[in-house]
Amino acid sequence: MQRAPYASDPAASRGREFTEEREGSRGPRSEFQRDRDRIVHSIAFRRLRSKTQVFIAPDGDHYRTRLTHSLEVAQIGRVLARELGLDEDLTEALCLGHDIGHPPFGHAGETALEEAMAHAGGYDHNAQGLRTLARLESPYCDHDGLNLTWEMLEGLAKHNGPIFEPGWALAEIDRAFPLDLHSWPSLEAQVAAIADDIAYDNHDIDDGLRAGFLDLDDLLALDWLADQWRAVERRFPHAPRDRQLRELVRTQIGLMANDLLTHTREQVKGMASVDDIRAAGRQLAAFSPEMREQERVLKRFMYDRLYYHEDQLETAQRAHDVISKLFTVYHREPAHMPAEWLATLPEAEPRRSRHVADFIAGMTDRYAITQCARIYGEMPEGLSNV
Repeated sequence: MQRAPYASDPAASRGREFTEEREGSRGPRSEFQRDRDRIVHSIAFRRLRSKTQVFIAPDGDHYRTRLTHSLEVAQIGRVLARELGLDEDLTEALCLGHDIGHPPFGHAGETALEEAMAHAGGYDHNAQGLRTLARLESPYCDHDGLNLTWEMLEGLAKHNGPIFEPGWALAEIDRAFPLDLHSWPSLEAQVAAIADDIAYDNHDIDDGLRAGFLDLDDLLALDWLADQWRAVERRFPHAPRDRQLRELVRTQIGLMANDLLTHTREQVKGMASVDDIRAAGRQLAAFSPEMREQERVLKRFMYDRLYYHEDQLETAQRAHDVISKLFTVYHREPAHMPAEWLATLPEAEPRRSRHVADFIAGMTDRYAITQCARIYGEMPEGLSNV
């Protein structure tokens, strides 16, 4: 499909924080393709395979993790970008990198780090993602971080919109490589953010039904889901129930994607450049008002019935306690940290606490559990409810 005039152009990128001297050719890749590949080859990306999406440390192999979720977001985002004439590679890279920075155990782990870091500027998973990619993940000889393009860092920083009061982690990066935090990001970043919504709105239904936390009858109390379910039953009356349910999820993804495309095409009429997108002063990649309200109702349902389910909250509290205990012991007795982390531990605050948080945030669920067991002498119980 022909590139839209408002698409990001890798040939016109604002560049990278550190100048790179490349010896020879590493393949005919655009700057945004290089960004995508750097994300895929990073250790931080590989760790997503063992980080909580919905269910903490699930025993089953069929539940989504941060890694499989990110791959699903990238698949949706790339299709949307193609249809809108955007740069697919930048969109894909943003989708693949959007959950880097999440600590173990999802929001339970994040809450624990927020509390532990209250005296040191706090903790935010989105800013931690940028810190991880721009400073901590350092495979290159001549600079720290992955040295991603300005457009990539901007998109990760502002995928939910302008930022007027950045926390310390994002502020440090912005001082070194200003990201124009007060403006809206590219349409690629906006599409990546809404692809995330489409993916988890629907795939979490799939996992919730599989785990028995959601019931079909409860879902059918939502009129728009009930309409789609009846349509599925009419089309496939003899199909097994589990296949019908998966068809429902696919149908919902299609409806949301098509609505987004239709509404966004209307929103971007008259936009002649990516600078126009940034200067629009509002979100342009969006659902229609009708779909936005339906999605809001669905999210509220999912919080009530799945994310805040009694069993989920009990497990989350145990996970929270694991992260709190790890932060306390590493801060007081840093000899428990691996040698490479101990060797670079700052003496003064707040950098000391931030270093400890960097270490914990990079852990997988499994590693956090085993480290807690090694240090405290007993395996934490009740950290899986599926």
